[in-house]
Amino acid sequence: METKIIQITAGRGPAECCWVVSQVLKRFIEAVKYNGIDYKILQKEKGIENRTLQSVTVQLKGKNLGVILSQWIGTIQWIGVSTFRPHHKRKNWFIGLYEIEKNQEFKIDEKDISYQATRSSGPGGQHVNKVSSAIRATHIPTKTQVLVMDSRSQHQNKKIAKIRLQEKVEELQLKALQSNIKNQWGNHLNIERGNPIQIFKGSDFKKKTVVKKFKNQRYALKNDLRNQLKN
Repeated sequence: METKIIQITAGRGPAECCWVVSQVLKRFIEAVKYNGIDYKILQKEKGIENRTLQSVTVQLKGKNLGVILSQWIGTIQWIGVSTFRPHHKRKNWFIGLYEIEKNQEFKIDEKDISYQATRSSGPGGQHVNKVSSAIRATHIPTKTQVLVMDSRSQHQNKKIAKIRLQEKVEELQLKALQSNIKNQWGNHLNIERGNPIQIFKGSDFKKKTVVKKFKNQRYALKNDLRNQLKN
């Protein structure tokens, strides 16, 4: 079972590109479900217009993700008339779909965590006020903090604090990666326009052609086979 995170982004594109993001998300989820892949929307950034998205981040879990993603990752083109600016001369709009690489920075080190015992607060009677069972955990590099008072056991609260701290740090790093991808997409837009991986057209967003990259698909198949042999 593989896990991958992808982002569909309009970069710095106008409202029309944000509309394309929302439509591509629908088609992408349809393809994912058809192939028996579990998905979870991690984050959405709304566009200026109603029912549009500046970007969306999706987590995927399943088998042969590389093969499926090889048909989607890259530039996606929509050919159509803007509903927001009907008299606009432009008829070609582009967005990007990219994989977010989760690297080792997502895992926090025990040596980078500072734990501090503190008294619990809130309901619970005199016992809560007398015993310093709550734990405040700080991830020193990012200065991220969590306060845990779920249990009367200081040891148990410490374990919970590390898990929650990990989640918060992952969220921060994911947001940084998302922002970086959006900025890079704006810089590479002109280069990628000539080679879209998918093309859609019209207000009904029908697929026009599928630009097949057999080299990428063969490479993805080899990687998946190699991973399966390792397991």
